[in-house]
Amino acid sequence: MKSAQASRKGNNRKPVKRKRKSRAWLWLSFVVLFAVVCAVIGYLLVILNGERILNANFDKLNDMEQSTKIVDASGNELKTLAVTGGVREYVNISDIPKKVQQAFVAVEDKRFYEHGGVDVWGIGRALVKDIIERSAAEGASTITQQVARNIFLSTEKTLFRKGTEASIALALENHKSKDEILEMYLNRIDFGHRQLGIKAAAKYYFDIDDLNDLNTAQIAILVGIPKGQNVYNPISNPEKSLERRTVVLSVMKEQGLITEQEEKEAAAWKYKAPASTEASASQFATFIDYVLEEAEQVTGYEEEQLLTNGYTIYTTIDIPAQQAMEKAFKDDDNFEKSKDDTPIQGSMVIMDQHNGELKAMIGGRDYQTGNWNRVDKPRQAGSSFKPIAVYGPAFETGEWFPWSQVQDKKVCYDNGKYCPANASGEGYLGTTTITEAITNSRNQPAVWLLNELGVSKAIEFASRLGIELSPDDRNLSVALGGLTNGVSPLQMTRAYGAFANGGTLQDAHSILKIENSAGKTIYEFKSKAKQVMDPKTAYYLTEAMKDVVKSGTGKKAKISGRTVAGKTGTTQLGIEGVNNSGASRDIWFVGYTPEWTAAVWIGYDKTTEEHYVSSKSGTAAALFSKVMSAALKGHDKQSFPKPDGVDQPKTTQDAVSGLTANYDAQQMAVQLNWSAVTGEGVTYKVYRKADGEADFSLLGESAEPAFPDMTIAPGMTYSYYVTAYDAQLKLESEPSAQATVTIETQEETPPPIDTGEIPPTDPGDGTFTPPIDGQDPGTPPGDGTNPWPSPGNQGQGQGQGQGQGNGQGQGQGQGQDQGTGAGGGEEPSAPPVMGQESTPSPTDTGIIVTPVN
Repeated sequence: MKSAQASRKGNNRKPVKRKRKSRAWLWLSFVVLFAVVCAVIGYLLVILNGERILNANFDKLNDMEQSTKIVDASGNELKTLAVTGGVREYVNISDIPKKVQQAFVAVEDKRFYEHGGVDVWGIGRALVKDIIERSAAEGASTITQQVARNIFLSTEKTLFRKGTEASIALALENHKSKDEILEMYLNRIDFGHRQLGIKAAAKYYFDIDDLNDLNTAQIAILVGIPKGQNVYNPISNPEKSLERRTVVLSVMKEQGLITEQEEKEAAAWKYKAPASTEASASQFATFIDYVLEEAEQVTGYEEEQLLTNGYTIYTTIDIPAQQAMEKAFKDDDNFEKSKDDTPIQGSMVIMDQHNGELKAMIGGRDYQTGNWNRVDKPRQAGSSFKPIAVYGPAFETGEWFPWSQVQDKKVCYDNGKYCPANASGEGYLGTTTITEAITNSRNQPAVWLLNELGVSKAIEFASRLGIELSPDDRNLSVALGGLTNGVSPLQMTRAYGAFANGGTLQDAHSILKIENSAGKTIYEFKSKAKQVMDPKTAYYLTEAMKDVVKSGTGKKAKISGRTVAGKTGTTQLGIEGVNNSGASRDIWFVGYTPEWTAAVWIGYDKTTEEHYVSSKSGTAAALFSKVMSAALKGHDKQSFPKPDGVDQPKTTQDAVSGLTANYDAQQMAVQLNWSAVTGEGVTYKVYRKADGEADFSLLGESAEPAFPDMTIAPGMTYSYYVTAYDAQLKLESEPSAQATVTIETQEETPPPIDTGEIPPTDPGDGTFTPPIDGQDPGTPPGDGTNPWPSPGNQGQGQGQGQGQGNGQGQGQGQGQDQGTGAGGGEEPSAPPVMGQESTPSPTDTGIIVTPVN
């Protein structure tokens, strides 16, 4: 019975399982079918979207002559700046060697002849990487996609843009053959230096007209450039180009395009730019390069798109300034001679500090399109960084002023690990003003002041000026421009521009606006000016740095008829085996007039035992003067802004006059007196020099115009001078006229003769006055236990040579080294003569005496 029931139960369960399986298969079929339908619909939408875009812009496939115009700051088109899509020479696919075609396909898209415009496997790989990295950084674009992007889209790396790119590529494959697509690709590639297409690139880099004449190494160089036009082209970066060439040759060997022997020969081939390329440096090349880089940043377009789609770029360039700069940099007399064929380099940039507009720039001597632009490349700034790291932060506290006193002494910091020194041949002043320290670029005062302020003040102030320092820069060497990463001429120009503009920092820019071919503005600069420091700080820095040009290290930066402020800078060579005296890695001058700000850097790209700067920073200052004088010609002269509430800086403290020095034999002291100096809170510092001493030293301080010097010795001659000191402003006057005094030599006097007389024992009546020469005994004798001027019935007199006894009643005085007299009676009426053995308290004259150790 149980068996039968179990059998029935089992038979009842089977249909349930079949139903569940049927439902599962049904749902699975539905999901698969739905996915297929969605995929088909999605594919159709992609195709339709691509077809729509392609049909609407089909003329762009053959339109390669829409030029981009660059105009000057006034909006006038400049023929010398017109860019007609760069240099391009169109070549048919039949005239491009198979080896060249195959090399590009092997490196850029090895499945080019197999896919229909989109490499699904490549997209899958890129998608996985994007998901892992949570970005859309992986390219995986086919050659067809690259053509679609270059013609129709921006370079923005988003999933939406990639989808659109894929749809256009699929549509393009439906209308063009593989050879036609490859032909468009090879004629549109940007090879750097504004060379568009394989033929123009071969001509520019190798001076080859016929592509069949390209050797394997040259083909590998060209194939490697599109990966990064500015990074891998052999002129701008020969080392990176060689690395990329090695990679390309390896791929070509793996694909069977070359043999191992050909790979080795091509890897060993030495590149040298042809003379025609070296001589093709164009006017305004640096400025145009910078404009196009800025345009890429603000629009998201690649350079090729900017050059071939009819844009008009309105720039901030000032043509006379740019021409003056290029002329000066082509003049070899403005630079020191190199020991070999490696020329010393330099760069310069000019900015209008009022709005941040870049007026002129040059990235190097004989700069060519696409070259290494030194305008925005960091270098060590040396002393030109002191206003940023030290003096700006000091003035910003409100406690320091250009006339404030700072120490200039040989001091070591960090337990003796850091011992800065002033420039070679300079001594130490002891104390000096901030203005003088800036004027003559003294190192010790800058480091001392930063130590007083704290390094964090330098880091924070530099950050306000747009200069972000490394955590490794948190040390005192930042005071002298010793930076981990350095700063660029452009950064220094922008920072000093804030000093020139009352503390307001502007964004440096070269583009005013960009219009497309239809005249629609697609970008326009919007100012983001910021007040980054107290206007008084900027004013004090300017006042101090005006003296640098007037009488300091930057005298060669003077411009006739114009006010100039600025700072020089040099960096130590620090190479063993080379005499470092007078040798530097970099020299700078960063300065400004009320109209424009500029920075000049001079040095070698790579400093070695044979390549270093021998000239002083005056060379950079002179170049600044030459360029700025010509650039500002015709511009109205302006003046620096003076903020409200700032008086003319007090640069000197009134000096002391009427100093006298008199020796008081009785007091055994030199009494100094002088005329009082007017001014609230003024005190005086007394300096003395004795026979045999080389320098004056601080003797003491006084709040009154008098001072007693009690630390003298017989037979010595002392010279004195006095300065007035304003403690609030930390300002010390020039020394007064000197006063000199000689201390008399003491003559020995024989001891008194004992007459044998017995002094009376009766107390005196206090009416007897002892002899003042101390030769006769005083009567009656006193015990001398109470010194004058204490009240009592006993008195004492002491002296050298001559002595005096005094007292009322009985007493006795005795000469030579010591005379004493004492007796009961009233307080004496006259003080004793002061001797060597004891020193009385000085009379209370109101003089405050501060001893100096």
